[in-house]
Formats: sequence, structure tokens, C-alpha cells
Amino acid sequence: MASTHSKDRANVFTIGAAYGFVAGVFAMALIVWQFGSVVPTRSSSRPGDAKVPAAVETDAPVVKTPAPAATSGSSRAEVAAPSIAPPPAGDLKDRDLEIPVEGVRSDQLTPQFKDPRTGHTHEALDIPAPMGTPVKAVEDGRIARLFFSKAGGTTIYQFDPSEKFCYYYAHLDRYANGLREGDRVRRGQVVGYVGVSGNAPKNTPHLHFAIFRLTDEKKWWEGTPLDPYDILR
Repeated sequence: MASTHSKDRANVFTIGAAYGFVAGVFAMALIVWQFGSVVPTRSSSRPGDAKVPAAVETDAPVVKTPAPAATSGSSRAEVAAPSIAPPPAGDLKDRDLEIPVEGVRSDQLTPQFKDPRTGHTHEALDIPAPMGTPVKAVEDGRIARLFFSKAGGTTIYQFDPSEKFCYYYAHLDRYANGLREGDRVRRGQVVGYVGVSGNAPKNTPHLHFAIFRLTDEKKWWEGTPLDPYDILR
């Protein structure tokens, strides 16, 4: 009897436990139906779908890296320097040339460039002075030629430092001692002395002074005459 009771109790316990398990499962199913899954679900978004966060503003300065400068290759054509034309007479005036006859002032000069001469115009400046008065180089330069001619007599052709202009001293009595062709001379240096050589009237010693712009060939006897009066005044 007792054993039967024990078996019955065991059966009852087993049946009760079974009913309890079923009830628990039912209750869990009810909760899930009512509120959804209690287990957190994983995001369905893929890494590529993630949004990029907006830039964060800071006080740090924004540094822009400059684009690399273009470098010239060996195939790049060189830019040719512009050609430089011979400077006009005004540039010589800016040099403040020396009056070529000692003791003569610029305000004592007279314009004579267009004065007529036999078969030509003067294209020079005559500066009267006593016989033997020193003649000076008007600026630094080089003695291009010492020459004697029937018209000019004892003459000097001096190139300026750039060798774009030539200064012509004529009717000299003589050269300064030791003067040679090719010599470098300084502004104010005595290069000769006033005379009446060549076709100068014998009773009017003077310096016949001319300036001309040289050609590209730099021939000492050839060039474009410039008015010395305009330049020395």
C-alpha cells in the first residue's frame, strides 16, 4: 500500500513536472508573441552601408599643400632675350660727358651741327681755343685709331666703354706723349692738343669734335652722326 502510494506520488510528481514544463514553454511563447524576441538582434546593415560621420570642426589651421611647380625639361625651348637697340643720344647726355677742351664751359658752346660746308653739312662741333690747349677724353674708353687725313689732320677715334659710340677729335696739333692705339683712357685724361692740322684755317685753332653711333661692324670711320651740342649742353 505504502509502496503504491509512493509510486502514485512519484507518478503525480512526474505528471506535475510535465505539466509545469509545458506551461512554462507556453508562457515563454506567449511572451515572445507579445513583446518580440528577448534576445538582441544583430544589425542587418553591411560595413559598406555605414554612414560617414560629419567632419568635426577644430581650431587647427587648415594647411593646403601647394601643387608641385613645373620643372623645365631639356626639351623646353629657351626664351630668347629681347634685342637691345643702340641707345639714343639722350642716353649719352645722361652720362654728363666731359667738355673735351680744357677751360671751356658748356654755356660757351654754339650749335653748328647743320651748318653747311663744301659739299656736306658740318655734323660736328668746333670748339675754339688757343693753340696747344689740352684736349681731354670725354669719358672712359679705348683709343680705336690714331689717324692722319687731309681733311681732319691729326685725329683720334675713341670708342666709349660699350663700344656703341665713337668720339672723334680732329685738327690736333699733336697727340699726348705715349698715346697708342688700343690704349684705355680715362675721363678727363689728356689725349692731345688743339691745333690747325688738316683743312682748318691756320689762324683759327680749334678742336673739331664729333660723335657717331657705331654700326654692328664697329668700323671706326663709319656710323650715324649725333649732335655733340645737344649732348654736351
